[in-house]
Amino acid sequence: MTFPELLSNPDAVKQLIKPIGFCIISCKIIDESEPIGYMYRERGGEDEDSGWRFLSGTETDEYTEDDDNYKVVDVNIVANFEPAIIPHLNGKFDSEFERSEDGKTFVKM
Repeated sequence: MTFPELLSNPDAVKQLIKPIGFCIISCKIIDESEPIGYMYRERGGEDEDSGWRFLSGTETDEYTEDDDNYKVVDVNIVANFEPAIIPHLNGKFDSEFERSEDGKTFVKM
């Protein structure tokens, strides 16, 4: 299922993880259907902020500087879109992962 389909059809979203809050995700993943290529965790600014950030890895510096190029969504929605992130969601703050060469998993950086 595509990301826009998940966002527009909440009944299709399965509870795959325990609730951990929201994350910030690149619109290249949401709007342009690019796969998640890089994920990292920082200390969130709010209680509900999991600290997870998801990028395709194709974002330019100019793209990343524009806040309009990101959306705030529940981490569980991202897990439904890309289940390969699930084993890493308990990662400590300052954790970084990139998609493996085979494209099936994520590896710690």
